[in-house]
Amino acid sequence: MPNPLETFPNQFPDREYEIEITCPEFTAVCPKTGQPDFGTIVITYVPAATCVELKSLKLYLVDFRNRGIFYEHSINSILDDLVAATKPRRMTVVGQFTPRGGISSKITARFEAHSGR
Repeated sequence: MPNPLETFPNQFPDREYEIEITCPEFTAVCPKTGQPDFGTIVITYVPAATCVELKSLKLYLVDFRNRGIFYEHSINSILDDLVAATKPRRMTVVGQFTPRGGISSKITARFEAHSGR
């Protein structure tokens, strides 16, 4: 899948501040059963030079709706794509998936840039 994520310049690149984005309507398809998976994605990051543009993020996440992908793969792919697009100082992506068969899953993937200081 191409990375359609857009960014814009961070107006405060010298300040460390945190951005939290909640996407409560994430949907993908279980590749094993073909059943829909539903969850909430929470993206938390400390930007460096750029921030993610929210409409492009929404369209990017909607593309998962028809993808056969496991929870773990989707969360790690989202993190990888967002890190590639924004090059943040730190980022965490959490997927809290609704229960299926009496079991719920929470997947957390993290990135931290290595500073040359």
